[in-house]
Amino acid sequence: MCGRAGPGTPVPMTSTTPAPVPASIELGGLDIAYDDRVLEPRPWTAAQSEWAAALLEEAPAGPVLELCTGAGHIGLLAVLHNDRRLVAVDANPVACDYARRNAAAAGVADRVEVRAARMEEALAPDERFPAIIADPPWVPSDRTTEFPADPLLAIDGGSDGLAVARLCIEVAAAHLAPGGVMLLQLGTVEQAEELRGVIERAGSSLRLTEVRQPAPNGVVACVRRTG
Repeated sequence: MCGRAGPGTPVPMTSTTPAPVPASIELGGLDIAYDDRVLEPRPWTAAQSEWAAALLEEAPAGPVLELCTGAGHIGLLAVLHNDRRLVAVDANPVACDYARRNAAAAGVADRVEVRAARMEEALAPDERFPAIIADPPWVPSDRTTEFPADPLLAIDGGSDGLAVARLCIEVAAAHLAPGGVMLLQLGTVEQAEELRGVIERAGSSLRLTEVRQPAPNGVVACVRRTG
C-alpha cells in the first residue's frame, strides 16, 4: 500500500537490485530486445503486422496507433516498409523504453512516438488514426497462473479476458478515422464473437468484419469504421 511519508517516517533506501539482462528475438528481420518485465514477443504475432501492412496500402493517409505496444515489434513491423508514422502507447514504462530502443535499432525512431500512459488518457480528443493495432492482455484472471513467466500486467484481461479489449474498442470508437480499420489481437474465436456482440450492442459505426486465427492460442479480429 502506498502512502505519503510524514515527519519521522523512515525513507526507504534506493534499491540496488540490477536490472534484468535484456534478451532479444529475431522477427521479420528485426532484432527485438526485451526482458522479463515485458511480455516476450511471440513469433506468430508477426502475422498481425503483415495483415496491418497490407491494409495500410489502401488505408487513408495518417499515422498508425498501436495500443498495448509492449516491446513494440507488431507496430514496428507494420510500418517498417512504408512511410507511416507510428504512435505507440503502453502503460508500462519499461515496455515503452524497449519500444523506443527497438524503434531506434530498426532505423525508424524519427517516425515513432512512444507514449507511456493508460490508453484512455494518452490521446488528445481530436486525434484520429486511419489504422489502429492493438495487442491487449486477453488471459482471464483465473488462468493467469498458468503463465508464471509472463508479467501479470501484460496478460491479465479481467474475468473474461476482454476487459482491456473493451477499452481498445472504446478508444477506436473515439479515434478511428472514417473508413479506418483496427486489428485487435485476442485469445480465442469465442472471445472475438463475444466482442462482436459488444460492438453491435454499442450501436456505433464500428463493425467486426473478419477473424483470423494465425495460432492455436491467438486470433486477430478486424474492426472497421463504416460510413
